Amino acid sequence: MRAARAVGLLAGAQRRLRACHECDWVSALPPLGSGEKANCPRCAHTLVKRHRFPAQRSMALAVASLIALIIAVSFPFVSFSVSGVSNRIELSQTATTLIAFHQPMVAIAVIMTIAVLPALYLVGVIWLQYGLLRGRPQPFSRDIARSLSHLVPWMMADVFIIGALVSLIKIAGLAQISLGISFWAFCAFALLLLKTSQSLDADWMWFSLEGEPLAPEGTRTGTTAAAQNVTGCPTCGLINRLPANGKARCRRCHEKLHKRLPHSLQRTWALLFAATVMYIPANVYPIMTTTSLGSSSPSTIIGGVVQLLQMGSWPVAAVIFVASVIVPVGKLFALSWLCLAVRRSGELKAQSRTRLYRLTEFIGRWSMVDVFVVAILVALIRAGSLMSITPGPAALAFGAVVVLTMLAAMTFDPRLLWDTPPPRAPRPGRAATSTTATKESVDG
Repeated sequence: MRAARAVGLLAGAQRRLRACHECDWVSALPPLGSGEKANCPRCAHTLVKRHRFPAQRSMALAVASLIALIIAVSFPFVSFSVSGVSNRIELSQTATTLIAFHQPMVAIAVIMTIAVLPALYLVGVIWLQYGLLRGRPQPFSRDIARSLSHLVPWMMADVFIIGALVSLIKIAGLAQISLGISFWAFCAFALLLLKTSQSLDADWMWFSLEGEPLAPEGTRTGTTAAAQNVTGCPTCGLINRLPANGKARCRRCHEKLHKRLPHSLQRTWALLFAATVMYIPANVYPIMTTTSLGSSSPSTIIGGVVQLLQMGSWPVAAVIFVASVIVPVGKLFALSWLCLAVRRSGELKAQSRTRLYRLTEFIGRWSMVDVFVVAILVALIRAGSLMSITPGPAALAFGAVVVLTMLAAMTFDPRLLWDTPPPRAPRPGRAATSTTATKESVDG
């Protein structure tokens, strides 16, 4: 009886092992109640966060978000009036108008990040939770569940709201602004979408969809997964054994597995270099051109900040300066420094460097504020020679900087910060001195 109970306890412990995605530390998950979470004891990364009624909660929020999005795309978004000339736009026109100005890539980025990808995410959540509530998962549930985590970084409805507010403040003194039903519906949509993504209990969802196979035999806690030739799945969290070639797929969700992301530093350096190159035209060329009473005035990113300061809009100028200058440049320097620091890492330094990585990964998407400002103003301000705004070539370049820096953060593997760097080979001239000193200290 005692032997059977011991085997059961061991199996139960193995079922709940997790390898941290940021430091590779293997831990055993404790039983969690509603509202509780389990953090990695080494780097404090959140491994699992439990919610009350996870299926009902996520599905209710997803349905509400989808309804708010449908309302947002069905009614007028905002309108303006100046000197008897008025214009009213819908949400979709923030993207379609850019196509008329030969900016299709920027238009695709805008509509995908504010509407298409969020809608796909919400439909996926509803599809999954509906099947789980019925007790019978729907077809393609595993593939959809695996895709959800990849969509989250690219959904930018909340960033678009900040861009809309900045746009309205910039033209509030020049024209009369009226907010439509769509504007308030989109604000509700952005908030509900954020709550939906936060309410998704991935650990419970994967357990309900596919169960949880036992961890590989012999897996121990209190050490790294790489030292045991196992790895944690970045999507569902399950610990898997790695074959000799180091390439495999997760037994539960079929996500690709690696001990460390292949060529992580090389890919990060390449993306950072490309982002640095694109940042030059993003600041040299105008991001938009304003025409007022037949006179055209091109404006760069820095020029727009200066103009806002001259108008007395200090808070808006600060938002644009931080999002368009501080964040991209800071992210380039931070990721470059982290790539260099990998070879000189240690556990005490790795903690602070991991926190820096989390910060750069979180703030990167907020640089899209300036792109959204251009999209909204170009669609809204169309009054011919009286007043109009056209996008400049810097809009595409700056959008590329945002995407490239986000990809750079994704390709950087933070577990490298916790790996012990290989010892440096001693120089031939110093080898004998080091050996002699060691021998003398031992003999003494």
